[in-house]
Amino acid sequence: MKLSEVKSTLNKLKTIGFQLPNGEFVPNHFHVTEVGKITKHFIDCGGTVRHEEVVNFQLWNANDYDHRLHPEKLANIIELSEKVLNIGDLEVEVEYQADTIGKFGLEFNGKHFLLTSKQTDCLAKDNCGIPVEKPKVKLSELNDEPCCSPNGNCC
Repeated sequence: MKLSEVKSTLNKLKTIGFQLPNGEFVPNHFHVTEVGKITKHFIDCGGTVRHEEVVNFQLWNANDYDHRLHPEKLANIIELSEKVLNIGDLEVEVEYQADTIGKFGLEFNGKHFLLTSKQTDCLAKDNCGIPVEKPKVKLSELNDEPCCSPNGNCC
C-alpha cells in the first residue's frame, strides 16, 4: 500500500485498527512511535547493486490505556514526516513487536488495516542457478507420440 493510499484511507476513518496476519488485532491503545523513510542500498547474491526506499511505521503497544491514536493525528504525523524527511509516495512497511521486531506489508480491507506477511527472496535466481517454477502442463495436451521416441514427450 502506498503512502497516498494510507492518507486517503485515514481521511475516511473514525478509528484506526491494525489486524495481524494471524487474525489478532493490535491493541487499541497502540502508538505510532516512528514514521520514517528507510533506504536500503545493497548488492544481491548475483552482484547486482540495488536501491530500495519505503516508508516505515513503527507500532508500539504501550501501557497507556487512556489515549488512542485517531486518524487525523496519524495523518498529521505523516504530513510532517513527508515535509521534514522529504518522503515521496512510497510503499509502506509496518514494524510491530512480536518475539522480535516483525516487518509487515500493509493493506486495507474496507474496515481496518491489515498487516501482511513478508517473505525473503532471492533477487538473482537466474544468476544463482535457482530454477524458476516449472510450467504446469496438462497431460491431455501432449501429442500422441510414443514416450521413448527420440523426439518423444518423456525426456
